[in-house]
Order: sequence, then structure tokens, then C-alpha cells
Amino acid sequence: MQTNTFTNFKTFNSFIGAPEPINEDIDIGKYPETTLLKSQGVFIDFYRISFKTNYINPDSPDFAPQNPKPITAVFFNSPGKLYEWELTDKFEGYYLQLSKEIIEKNRYLFQNFLEYGYHEALFLTKQEENEIVLLYENLIQKSNNKNTNQNVLLAYVNLILNLVESFYKRQFTTETKKYNYIVSEFQQLLRDYYNGRIEDVPTVHYFADKMKLTPNYLGDVLKTYTHKSAIETIHEHITKKAKKLLLESNLTNAEIAFELGFHYPNYFAKFFKKQTQLTPKQFRTRQQFLKK
Repeated sequence: MQTNTFTNFKTFNSFIGAPEPINEDIDIGKYPETTLLKSQGVFIDFYRISFKTNYINPDSPDFAPQNPKPITAVFFNSPGKLYEWELTDKFEGYYLQLSKEIIEKNRYLFQNFLEYGYHEALFLTKQEENEIVLLYENLIQKSNNKNTNQNVLLAYVNLILNLVESFYKRQFTTETKKYNYIVSEFQQLLRDYYNGRIEDVPTVHYFADKMKLTPNYLGDVLKTYTHKSAIETIHEHITKKAKKLLLESNLTNAEIAFELGFHYPNYFAKFFKKQTQLTPKQFRTRQQFLKK
């Protein structure tokens, strides 16, 4: 079965029952009562930031089919991700749609959360909800005025995005039980990685897939709680493993490289030098000299 791909706001809005878009790069509006409640998988080739109230989200980790509870949250859709839904009840809220082109031309607008998954929603306090609604309403009012300069619309978009970022930081730091578990699970998966058959150097995408999270979300959680990026943590772990093998085994540098998942020994050598400022051979020689 062919999956629909929507490359512009106009065709997607028509598909879900939303009004005509404001322009090709920025579109904002309220979800109408006629919003499509069910759809098989579709791809959209732009960014969406949706604020939804009275919304029952089947993708939520706390979703209980026997007793579904409506929530108020901010959700995201981004290019390249499959988007499908099946809702039983109407919901209210707002959507903001941004083209890839407007993000590329104004890189300051891009935030990691724009590529979060639907199950990684932002849950708002009542005060935060009021602030978001006020900004959406003001942006709708400005966008409906044909005399409004595009830079004014961009300023409002930037304000919404920065506000969402600050609310996520609040959510990350206040829901410590949930996020400490994510950090612990990642660290355990990283330790376990080299206990099995190794085919590649581990990546952030690998662990995010294992944890059913998006790479950006996992990275932001780790940065909040460990003050290191996901890739920094992975590289530190690989370096530690490499040092141990260099000091405690008779394996050659090439054998250690393959043991750690590097396909080419020279890639391992470059990686190790970048992490330690020494080549594997220099590190091994220096440590042997220090032991004398």
C-alpha cells in the first residue's frame, strides 16, 4: 500500500480538514471541529508544533485503553517520520507549521525538540498553557493581517520555540524519576554493548532505537542530567575500553580496533588520538615506561 507524502501545507491541510494555509513557509491555525480523526501512515515534509487540549494520545507511555484520559500537551512532527493516528474524540488546540526552507534560511529557529517523537510530548502547567495560547492567538491575529511583515511573524515563531524550549527544561528537571530511569537505561545498554557480538561502533541512533526514543530527545535528557552529550558519553566509554585493552592484553592495535567495532584500524587510531592526544602505540609505550 502506498504511503501518502505531503510536501506542502495546502495539500496536508485539505487532507485533515484544516483551513487554507497562510503562506508556503509559515502556517498557523486552530484545529477545526472537522479535523480528520483517523489516518493510516503519512509522511509530511515540514515541521509541525501542535498544542492540543482534551486530547487522548494512544502513543503516550501512560495510555490506558480501558480508561483513556485526555491530556493537554505540545506535540511535534518532523520531515521523514511516519505519522498516523486514530482518535475517538474531538480535541481542541492550535498548530504551527514551518517549512524546511524557512528553517534553513533562519537556522536560529531550529530546536532539537522539533524532531522529537509524538510519545515525547511536552506537558504544560496551567500558567505555561496560558502563555502558549496567548502567543498562538497573537500569531494568528498577526498572520491574518496582510500588512504584517514576515519578520514579525518570524519573531513570534521564535518566541514560541524559545518558550517551548524553556518549558522542556522545566519538565526535564522536575520529573527526575522518569528521566533518571532513561539515563540509567542508556548507561546499562552502553555497558552491555560490548558483551555481545560487535559489528559496529555504537551510535546514538542505535541506543535511541533500543529505548524507543528519538536521538534528539535521548541526547537532551542525557545532557540535562550528565552535562555530557550522548556521543561524548559513548566516545568516553569506547576510549576507556580501548585503554583497558591496550594495557591488559597483547592484542595488536588492529585487533583492538576490530574488537571495538571499527572496520578500519586507521579510523580507530584517529579516534583514539582525538580523545587522548596520543596514538594507541604512543599510549601503550608511555604506560609501559611509567610502570618501570
